Amino acid sequence: MPDIEQPLFIIGTGRCGSTVFHQMLSHHPQTTWFSRACVTHPHRPQRNRRAMQLLDLPLPNRYLRKLIYPVEAYNFWDYYAPGFSEPCRDLTSEDVTPPVKEAVRRAMAQMLIPRRPRLLVKITGWPRIGFLKKIFPDARFIHIYRDGRAVVNSLLAVRWWSGWRGPANWRWGDLSPEQRARWEAHDRSFVALAAIEWEILMDAHHRAAQTLPAGDFLALRYEDLCRRPLETVRRAADFARLPWSPRFESALRRFQLRNTNDKWRRDLSPAQQTILNQCLQEALKRHGYQA
Repeated sequence: MPDIEQPLFIIGTGRCGSTVFHQMLSHHPQTTWFSRACVTHPHRPQRNRRAMQLLDLPLPNRYLRKLIYPVEAYNFWDYYAPGFSEPCRDLTSEDVTPPVKEAVRRAMAQMLIPRRPRLLVKITGWPRIGFLKKIFPDARFIHIYRDGRAVVNSLLAVRWWSGWRGPANWRWGDLSPEQRARWEAHDRSFVALAAIEWEILMDAHHRAAQTLPAGDFLALRYEDLCRRPLETVRRAADFARLPWSPRFESALRRFQLRNTNDKWRRDLSPAQQTILNQCLQEALKRHGYQA
């Protein structure tokens, strides 16, 4: 069974551009990643290995990519690490038990093939950096982040957002007294609550990143990925020690990226925009955005 060396984890809050970035990096010929086989058959990681082998056959790659594409595969995670998908707080190294560490490493090792020795995994929500670093000591992390106002607007457009059930029933733990006061001051606005969620998760990513050696963490902005896709992905590849090639660059050039950050200005009413800006003013500044 091959050993897992320097796995690469893409992390983010969700609704942050991590999906398209994951798709782009998955075109690197040395990467192994979770396909739908991990969702439908989490107990049979060998099926995912066969999917990776299919990608390297001399067949039309664009057709195969409609059938085999990267996913987050939380079914897989929960099968080997119960509770991984929806913890009420960030997972740390203290949450890793020896059986979980062994099971996760063994299952992922069974996916690797000689031509694709680098594991590429995307997770969103809590960063889970401490948990993953305990299992994979040489892991590297790329944090994709985006203007919080765009993330909030995207959250409000999906039925599955856990914030609709209120903070007593969502996935992000209790609100601090200050956050609850802020939410109550806006009449329990869902716009305000989604803004607080972005703040909670971005701060969690920042705290977790501080526990890592500088060479194990890279932060990339969604806006830069849209503006300079090749340059941004090349920066990520250099960080991950994935060699650049004409084949990889050709695949990347097929992606047409468009920054949709301004949709919140069209989708939200003037009153909702005011709530959003007021709730995120300090958090936006902390994370490098203009309020």
